[in-house]
Amino acid sequence: MNGIGGKIKELRNKKGMTQETLAEALGVTAQAVSKWEKGINSPDISVLRDIANILGISVDMLPSQ
Repeated sequence: MNGIGGKIKELRNKKGMTQETLAEALGVTAQAVSKWEKGINSPDISVLRDIANILGISVDMLPSQ
């Protein structure tokens, strides 16, 4: 599991967050977070800043697609 989805999963787990709690904080579904982490879909660019803020990193630490 590489790319942005793998990084989201890694950081989410380090913070002790579930997919549901991350999804709720972002205003998306847990299914969307699951698809990002599995590499099925990628998060929309409009939520990257929020993802980074919630996970405690800068946006440039998220891998590109």
